Amino acid sequence: MKKSTIAAISLLTVLFSGVASANSLSNTAADFGNRVQAQSSDRTIVINADTKYVNVVDGETVQFSVNGQTFAFNFNTVLGETVFDLAKIVPEGVQVGSVRVFVAANPLYHG
Repeated sequence: MKKSTIAAISLLTVLFSGVASANSLSNTAADFGNRVQAQSSDRTIVINADTKYVNVVDGETVQFSVNGQTFAFNFNTVLGETVFDLAKIVPEGVQVGSVRVFVAANPLYHG
């Protein structure tokens, strides 16, 4: 009985620590991955005035082209699948409007 109580407490501790870390997101680019050199990108997405959303996969590196400015980003999200505003990851001075990023879980990570 004592062993099962200790096991249950250990399991709850692990579960609650996962919830706590998910709730401690900084709401910055670091929650979604990091900027990288454009040469390492898997593909390029052009953002224009008609762009409302982009679809990427967790683990993918994408180069974005916005009004002649480019930057690359490697998506490595804390929560796997997620949705956020592209403006959270663009370099300072790049204007992207109201574009949403939909990040799909990578089956290689979450198989």
